[in-house]
Amino acid sequence: MFRRKRRLAVLSALAATAVILSACAGSPEPVETSTGEPDLNATLTVGLVLEPSNLDIRHTSGAAIEQILVDNIYEGLVTRNQENEIEPRLASEYEVSADGLTYTFTLNPDVTFHSGTALTSADVVASYEAVRTDATLQGNAEFANVASITAPDASTVVITLTEPNQNFLFTLTGPAGLVFQTGDTTDLQTAENGTGPFTLEKWSKGSTITFARYDAYWGEPASLAEVVFEYIPDFTAGVNAALDGSLDVLTAVDPNLAPQVEESGDFALTTGRTTDKATLAFNNTKAPLDDARVREALRIAIDHEGLVEAVGAGETLYGPIPELDPGFEDLSDVAAYDPARAEELLAEAGQEDLDLTLTIPSFYGTTVPQVLVSDFAKVGVTLKVDAVEFPTWLDDVYTNKDYELSFVLHVEPRDFGNFANAEYYFNYDNPEVQSLYAEALAEVDEDASAELLAEAARLVSEDHAADWLYNGATITAVSPLVVGFPEDSINSRINLAGVTKAAE
Repeated sequence: MFRRKRRLAVLSALAATAVILSACAGSPEPVETSTGEPDLNATLTVGLVLEPSNLDIRHTSGAAIEQILVDNIYEGLVTRNQENEIEPRLASEYEVSADGLTYTFTLNPDVTFHSGTALTSADVVASYEAVRTDATLQGNAEFANVASITAPDASTVVITLTEPNQNFLFTLTGPAGLVFQTGDTTDLQTAENGTGPFTLEKWSKGSTITFARYDAYWGEPASLAEVVFEYIPDFTAGVNAALDGSLDVLTAVDPNLAPQVEESGDFALTTGRTTDKATLAFNNTKAPLDDARVREALRIAIDHEGLVEAVGAGETLYGPIPELDPGFEDLSDVAAYDPARAEELLAEAGQEDLDLTLTIPSFYGTTVPQVLVSDFAKVGVTLKVDAVEFPTWLDDVYTNKDYELSFVLHVEPRDFGNFANAEYYFNYDNPEVQSLYAEALAEVDEDASAELLAEAARLVSEDHAADWLYNGATITAVSPLVVGFPEDSINSRINLAGVTKAAE
């Protein structure tokens, strides 16, 4: 069975009327990108879905906070591009020893915090020592094998590990690797003191977050004078805001609404790759989901290709590692669509008439639940859908593990370690997977590490520890006045340093 790729051209059955009308009216003319000079006084307004609960990126996890703060407000020694490749940032260069134990970074000169204080290697050491020693900070677990962090001089930082860690450098591209001013007392929940090309100008909670250009930035100054992130959790409202001229960019365009945006002629649509894993979580220790036959039956009862068509964008995904991450392998052979076999497995498990509940954050809409309800009903499974507010999902599912089935997009890259963590909310405990993951991290050779990850991922899929409904694609509507807005991986970070907007 071949893995079928779906892009924006494949629209859902729910949008069939719009497709037909579009065909009757003729295809819209392509939107031409502006060739005008960038307006250095421009304000860029970007529509986003999920607002951070606070801005303390040191203590608060989640894509919503990383999406806007990393690279724009805060920086680390290294960062990653849209291909998920690691690049220098505050470090002008870095070197990793052949044994994978010693990382030496050379800082860029003339870097200042937004307070005006110059960055030195002492700030890096203090920031990383805090992560290493404070269990409340993001990335603390990833610093468990850090033996020492030293500063031989004001522009050099040396990090020594007790054992190799293939993911360590990548960890430094996230919140754990961000650098903060030593001794600074800024309340990071509502304010900031970073080194990035933008500063925090204003936060109107429940509405907007505004950045302003930092003119003393050590690198190439941003072209935009101001960026306004407007939070619109309702997808239809987001499209309406774009169409009425309130937005320059709308991210996370609902594929079923994309034709409206495209036909307006006011925006170009881009479809970007992501590491978003649309995960149907199984509570692996809760009966009857503690029976692998039941989990397999649920997986093969789902028409994954039909679901991707209904969603309208993305690609089928049958394992825990997406294509942009090391260790990806096509695992469609593990859970091929077979409702007849699903019924047989349920009968073997004594679960012919099964009632289950799906807990899902309400902002995901109804498309995925509707498909699951329909597909499961065909094999005798009655699915109740419990749509809840996201904080409720965090409490009930993520923290307390009080659920049967759940659905969320896991957007973080290289997060396979969740399946090697028996305490994670999946309640999946496989010592062989844990051992392979540990070997993959300790392997210095990238290719050999990826092979170990692929082996572990196949085991997880063969255990049917969860189902991966699809690898999400993100559709973004961009005004023709805007040039350089990122296309890929923008659900985890939006680097605005190179974005320009022409005068109208």
